[in-house]
Amino acid sequence: MRDLINNNASRLELSMRLMDVLALEISGALACLVHFHVPLSEAPPVHTILLHFCSALAFFLFPPLEVYTSWRAKPIPEMFLRLCASWGVVLMVGLLFSFLIHHVGTLSRLWLFYWYASGVAFLMLLRAAVYFVLRFLRKKGFNHKRVVIVGYGNTGQEMHRRALQMDWAGYDVRAVHADPADAAKITNPAIDRIDTLEKIHDYVVENHIHEIWITLPLVASPKMQELQYLLRNALVDIRWIPDILGLQMLSNKVGDFLGLPAVDLNQPMSGGVNGIVKDIFDKVFASVALVLLLPLFIVIAILIKQSSPGPVFFKQPRLGLNGRKFNVYKFRSMKMHQEHGVVTQATKDDPRVTPIGAFLRRTSLDELPQFINVLLGDMSVVGPRPHALQHNEMYKDLLEMYMVRHRVKPGITGWAQIHGYRGETDTVDKMAKRVQFDLHYIQHWSLWMDVRIILWTAFKGWTGTNAY
Repeated sequence: MRDLINNNASRLELSMRLMDVLALEISGALACLVHFHVPLSEAPPVHTILLHFCSALAFFLFPPLEVYTSWRAKPIPEMFLRLCASWGVVLMVGLLFSFLIHHVGTLSRLWLFYWYASGVAFLMLLRAAVYFVLRFLRKKGFNHKRVVIVGYGNTGQEMHRRALQMDWAGYDVRAVHADPADAAKITNPAIDRIDTLEKIHDYVVENHIHEIWITLPLVASPKMQELQYLLRNALVDIRWIPDILGLQMLSNKVGDFLGLPAVDLNQPMSGGVNGIVKDIFDKVFASVALVLLLPLFIVIAILIKQSSPGPVFFKQPRLGLNGRKFNVYKFRSMKMHQEHGVVTQATKDDPRVTPIGAFLRRTSLDELPQFINVLLGDMSVVGPRPHALQHNEMYKDLLEMYMVRHRVKPGITGWAQIHGYRGETDTVDKMAKRVQFDLHYIQHWSLWMDVRIILWTAFKGWTGTNAY
């Protein structure tokens, strides 16, 4: 009874295909009423011909376009995007058909747009209804797929945890094959242990397993080759989820490179199209900020000049995106002095700090000129704070992932700063915590995350007691 859906997958797909055809027919008729204000039968005949042609075409084209593949563990937006693209392909073929029968000139483009939009809406509503009904059934124990996990390292354990947590996905882990040390981590007595690779195929057949998840580490190539041979006759879905959680990296996005799949291990979330969005946001925000802050800049410049001789701005070389050097700008907060090749961080009651400089540093107003760096393209409004070059040289050997911070542009404010990790980093532990927050930001970046950090900085300022 509980395998009823799995055993009738082909019938369910046929039902979905027929419902899609019905949805497209209804949406076309509605589009006709909206645009022509008459029933479809009274509209120019080309519209009726095109509607029936495209609806029938969708019945045959949607399957090879993978509209009906299983989406139980995949994101809904991806499903909707494929649906929109597939429906668009069908309509393009329909337009070509109209051109061939010399009726494209009498076809209403506005009706076509209404039909596409309403067709997408109907198809999406149908998919959403089926999707959430199946999720409900899976939570009740129906439509589950029995799984064997091969390898129980970090990734194997994580896949098992997610299968339990996401019960709506409907994956039931029945057995695990793992090394003795990893097998000892299995605490559920209901999970079978498969001792050797040779026994996996027989277990799969005897227990009607639906899927095998291979989560072996990358160093287990000989084992993978043996497993490939042993499972050559297994008539179930076999998924390879490489055990990459042990690798310290920024991402694991798979793409096409020279015609072969490649995994980007250190591509930040703010790369590609996201990077363009972030850059536009930075430039607009920095331009507005500099215009609004101009009166404050003038007041601060006068106070700095009165406090001690020297320039208003202080600049110092830093590492930017991918290690490119640039000069970071700040309001000068110290008396003019020589560093003699060694950058000494400001400490509590530092005699080099001027009275106005102490106020600027305490309130972070000394960082405001870095909006100029943002306009120049050297920095972002939000990102890991840039450190002095000498500190980079020191910490890159002490902290394993330290230099990964430079895979993105440095920022005026950041995730670490609003959580209190700013100012003096006189111990490796303090720097380690700052880097930990920086890496979290790089791995989980979103435009909304940037907005949250900016709002936090604007209304609450940077927290922490170690900024001098």
